[in-house]
Formats: sequence, C-alpha cells, structure tokens
Amino acid sequence: MAINSIGLDTKKTKDVANDLNNLLANFQIYYQNLRGIHWNIKGKRFFDLHVKFEELYTDANVKVDEIAERVLTLGETPLHTFEEYVANAQVPIGKNISQDEKAVTLIVDSLSELLKIERAILDKAGEANDEGTNSMMSDFISEQEKTVWMMKAWLS
Repeated sequence: MAINSIGLDTKKTKDVANDLNNLLANFQIYYQNLRGIHWNIKGKRFFDLHVKFEELYTDANVKVDEIAERVLTLGETPLHTFEEYVANAQVPIGKNISQDEKAVTLIVDSLSELLKIERAILDKAGEANDEGTNSMMSDFISEQEKTVWMMKAWLS
C-alpha cells in the first residue's frame, strides 16, 4: 500500500479526490445559480432575497476554494473548466429565474443534491481514514441542512 505525504493510502485518497472534484463541479454550478438569482430576482421581496442570495453565493465561493484546496492536499488536480463543471453537474441549472419562490426552490433542490454527494464523500473518506475531508463534509452538511430547513420554512 502506497502512503502519501499526509499519511493516507494513495489509492483511497485518489477516489476521495475524484468525488471531491465532482462536488467541486456541482458547487460551481450552485454558485453560478446563486449569482444568477441574485442578479435577476424581482418583486416585493427583492431587498431581502438579494441580500440573502449574496450571503449564500459568498459562502459557496469560500467552499469552492476549500474543496479545490482539499483535492490538492490529497495530491490530485481540481477541475477548473466550465466544460468539466457542466459535464459533472447533478445540481439543476437555473436559467432566467427572477420569481422568488422559483429561486428559493432552486436553492433547496441544489442543496439536496449537494448533500447527497457530501454524504457519499463522508462515507468514502471515513473508509480512507481521511479526517480532514470528513471534517469538511460534516461542517458543510450541518450548515446546508439548516439552510434547507430555513428555505423550506420560507416557502411554507
């Protein structure tokens, strides 16, 4: 068994990094969706939602960087082209969404997909004894579960 510079099995960490690259691609789509709804939102809730969407895309941008840096830490290369992002996207792509409920539903649907990917990474990282990735996924999951709950409460 080959061990990398952070003490983990290279075969297992390559698998984790591949899954992180999939998450990275999906986060980039989610990020761009958030930018789009931030720019295009209209209606009586504009001011509140415009600010909230900016908060969410700023957070997503930080997470994109963290994911890419984790891929590098595991010894692999992060995806970095729009072609790769779209090819790997499971998150729905939102286009020309300006209505409040459609925008918030896009966020809920996107986070639901991200949570599925993150839980699968959490399992695989656990098998690889990769506590760094585990910790990152646990943090992402708990934050996103709360956001889903809040968005669904808003939709009710």
